[in-house]
This record gives sequence, C-alpha cells and structure tokens, in this order.
Amino acid sequence: MYDVIADMGSTCVLMRTRLISRVITGIYDEKLRPFGISSAQFALLVVIYQVEPATRAEIGRLQHQDRSTLTRNLKVILSEGWVEETRYGADGRSRPIVLTRVGKDLLCKAEPAWQAAQVQAKDLLGKAGAIAVVDIANRIMGPTA
Repeated sequence: MYDVIADMGSTCVLMRTRLISRVITGIYDEKLRPFGISSAQFALLVVIYQVEPATRAEIGRLQHQDRSTLTRNLKVILSEGWVEETRYGADGRSRPIVLTRVGKDLLCKAEPAWQAAQVQAKDLLGKAGAIAVVDIANRIMGPTA
C-alpha cells in the first residue's frame, strides 16, 4: 500500500505537470514583472488579440478556465485599460472584449521580455520537451487553434 503512495510521488503526471507549470509560470512572471503584468494576464491579452472581438465564454473555452478565474483575471486587465468591452459583434447578451491601443502597446513593449522567458523556458525543457509541450497544448486546443 505505501509503496503505491511512494510511486505516486515520483511518477504522478498531475504532480509533475503542476511542478512544471509553476516553474515555467515563475520564469515568465519574473521577466514580465517590470511591465506591471503577470504571465496569466499576458497570456490572456494574447488570446484576446488572437480572437477579438471575443466573448467571455469564448475566452474561457479557449483558455480552459472556469468563469470565476476568468472573471478575476479580466477584472484586472479591464481596470488597467488593456482591454475594453465593445458593442461591436455584440448579440445583446454579451459584451465582446478587444484589446485597446494601450494593451497592444504593452504586448509590443513586453515582447523582448517574453522572448527572454521563451529562451529560458525552452532551455529548461530542452528542445524535445518544448516541442512536446506545444504539441500537447495544440492537441488539447483542437484544430481551431
């Protein structure tokens, strides 16, 4: 019985992917900190840019985030003025979200920091590991990604 538990600690995919996620997130957070943005906020801005105008439901599906997590993250980027709700593409029930000029400028200014984080993360993961991560994420996101 206890051997199985010991095995869980050394082979559990959940534990290992959570560890990798925390370390990679830390790398991006450190590089993006001088721009006043977290890695989660940065990723959200990029997703919104890719699909804008996007409803909260569309963003949540793409990010595989529950409503409360998405709402909390959107609240920050809305209050910073990096995104705004628009009537363009609205169906009366939703308020699509788009990047503002300030949000686009932030992404452009932070691009060198993002590149530095990319290099550091890829070095940590190794070439095969980085390719595997991207391939797995693409499979999860499906053909529309």
